[in-house]
Amino acid sequence: MVQSVEIASLADAAGDTGLPPFTASAIFTQFHWFSLIAVGLLVAAALYLYGVHRLRQRGDHWPGGRTAAFVAGGLGSIAAVSVTGIEAYDTTLISVHMVQHMVLSMIGPIFLALGAPTTLALRVLHGRPRKTLLAVVHSRYVRVLTFPLVAFGLFIANPFVLYFTGLYRQTLEHAWLHEFVHIHFMVTGCLFFWPLLGLDPLPNRWPYPGRALLMVLSVPFHTVLGLTIMQQQELLGGDWYPNLHLAWMNPHSDQVTAGGILWAGGEIVSVTMLGILVVQWVRQSEREARRIDRALDRAELEEAAAAAKITTAENPERPAPDPG
Repeated sequence: MVQSVEIASLADAAGDTGLPPFTASAIFTQFHWFSLIAVGLLVAAALYLYGVHRLRQRGDHWPGGRTAAFVAGGLGSIAAVSVTGIEAYDTTLISVHMVQHMVLSMIGPIFLALGAPTTLALRVLHGRPRKTLLAVVHSRYVRVLTFPLVAFGLFIANPFVLYFTGLYRQTLEHAWLHEFVHIHFMVTGCLFFWPLLGLDPLPNRWPYPGRALLMVLSVPFHTVLGLTIMQQQELLGGDWYPNLHLAWMNPHSDQVTAGGILWAGGEIVSVTMLGILVVQWVRQSEREARRIDRALDRAELEEAAAAAKITTAENPERPAPDPG
């Protein structure tokens, strides 16, 4: 009885018990502006857009698609689940939390990687700041963390450790830990996706077949995790959700929905990732083919010019043949 009262008090302190039923409109009426993630998003957007402005000021080109990917796709998707009603309900509905989990660990990092922020910074910075950034990118720690198998292990282990230990319950009770886990998911997502499809000059970049294989291997883990959550009778978070006493929410049904979101969402994102990798692979092959063609053309011209010189030297009275 005492424990139930304490749990209810924690929920009341978080403001969850007063929330109306979750609807699409609630996403746009419940905002959470003041958080470490919100500040980080604003700073990241400002720095990126300033870098693009600096490049254009000096007449350099920066693809608009990269800017859209980083600011709208990456930072925008993270903001959509961290400062809107998604954030307001993420300790009330585990299904909402699961949507947030998918965006923070997969969708956001994919778009951030496609924005190539490290390349932008290297083109803008000069002198010591540029050397410092290069030293960090190629440091031993970054090499270890971005090694595909290490990043893959962290990315796969994260949700299993969170949901099948007491950690998830702790994140519901402590706001600081809750936000730390959000940041952790974003960081590990970036470590996994950046070397796979990012455009930045990172170490440990595997060839495209290896990257595609790694993405394929990630699919069963999301399937197993999603199905396990759907079929599990014990509620994630223990009695946290029942003790919210929300008449409009059934914790068990919501957990089944959450598992389905993780299962389907993981497969959709993985298939999309494979599509992006295939497109990048084809484009790289086309660029390599064009490079080889140019090299062969130059070699043919050089051979023709050399043959013309030999012919002229042997027959000085005859005009040299046109090498073209």
